[in-house]
Amino acid sequence: MRLTTFCCLALAGSSLLAADLPGSHDLEVLPRFPHSEIVDFRQVEAERTYPQGNVRRISGQLRYEREVSAEGALNAATYRLPAGHVATEAFAQARTALLEQGSELLYWCEGRECGSSSLWANAVFGNARLYGPDERQAYALLRLAAPRRDSLLALYAITRGNRRDYLHVEQLDAAGELGELLPTPATLLRQLRADGQLLLPGLSGEPGAAWAELLARSLMLDSTLRVALAGAQAPAWRAALVERGVRAARLELDEAAVAGLRLNRLP
Repeated sequence: MRLTTFCCLALAGSSLLAADLPGSHDLEVLPRFPHSEIVDFRQVEAERTYPQGNVRRISGQLRYEREVSAEGALNAATYRLPAGHVATEAFAQARTALLEQGSELLYWCEGRECGSSSLWANAVFGNARLYGPDERQAYALLRLAAPRRDSLLALYAITRGNRRDYLHVEQLDAAGELGELLPTPATLLRQLRADGQLLLPGLSGEPGAAWAELLARSLMLDSTLRVALAGAQAPAWRAALVERGVRAARLELDEAAVAGLRLNRLP
């Protein structure tokens, strides 16, 4: 009886492993969502354009507010999630895991603000399996932490009309240097609201004009939001934000020792 039970368990385990598309594998930087299976996998040299804004088609042409384009080695995997779990749950877990590794969030949208799911599925990712209702999607674009700073990682989550949930993950290792990439103001605000803090380890020096303007624009999207700034250069950053129009009463100083700059949302 015990031998029979062992054999059955072994066969069950083998069938679970066999559920993945043959030849596919996880991306090294991202842990797999429990009990999900890979249903599509691509490993090619490719040129990719990743949106930093909602996706629209105007006069037959795709239009984005901003974009990041690069060419290099592409690894893409599409996971079907187990019953009882929604795509946004896997998306949130993946985003958190990447940020904990030091990745930088360049863009983040959810629902209808992302634009047309049909365009994301067919025009951006070339994978019709990812098409679903516009209100049930989420997308994020991240730059990986050193030593992979010339790599981009895109996440796209969708709950299809048939209630099946998918998470699509792409890592593009660029053939050349990506240079400076800035997030959008709305992305920084969303991250601050969702996580309660904004960690910017790269901002350890005196305030630069581009980042000071970006942070000021982010904070001015919500005039009721108050934050505490921590870091060796926090007083200088506070002064730079006030200079760019953020009310001084919204900006407190936190004496905590942190690497770079940290913004904490205040109640």
